[in-house]
Amino acid sequence: MKTYEELNGLELDAIREIGSIGTGNAATALSSILGREVRISMPEVRIMGYNEAIDWIGGPEIITAGVLVRMSGEINGIMLSVQQMEFVNLVLEQMVGRTIARYEDLSELDRSALSEVGNIMISTFINALSGLADITTRLTVPAFAVDMQGAILAVPMAEFGGQSDYIMTIGADFLCDGRTVPCRLLLSPDIRSLNFLLKKLGVLDG
Repeated sequence: MKTYEELNGLELDAIREIGSIGTGNAATALSSILGREVRISMPEVRIMGYNEAIDWIGGPEIITAGVLVRMSGEINGIMLSVQQMEFVNLVLEQMVGRTIARYEDLSELDRSALSEVGNIMISTFINALSGLADITTRLTVPAFAVDMQGAILAVPMAEFGGQSDYIMTIGADFLCDGRTVPCRLLLSPDIRSLNFLLKKLGVLDG
């Protein structure tokens, strides 16, 4: 069994390829939802410790929105879409015709729209992963939360921290109407699922 910190160069390249294809599909889905061309920069896929990942998305005390979906089936784990303010306002401007200055200003309609967009992006990402590796994965109904980033990341830490102190982080910029909007996705399959996925991709023997 391999843990994140034991992955070799070939295995990391396979994971980066998943991140690149999945994020590209998520950008295509976002473009369809917003009715705008959305391009994406080359995604950066890294394996980070939880604390490093929290710092990477802005620090533990920064308030943000998050959409969390649990995966089950041949792959078990969690995927989280972190929605920083630039992303929130890009979605709200196109879907409900307004923007906000603070997360406290989110209405129930706003929350519903952001949850749906996060869910579609995650589902599109996981569908791309499932097609690439020829696996079957079920997704739960998305959970939407506004909280400090440290608290939002506490969920995967609590569930999988005993198996590994690391998490897969996928970062890119969406480019829409001349604006640069950061996209942050966190993918945390359990260790059994990580090994199964690498075997299905043909980069891990056994």
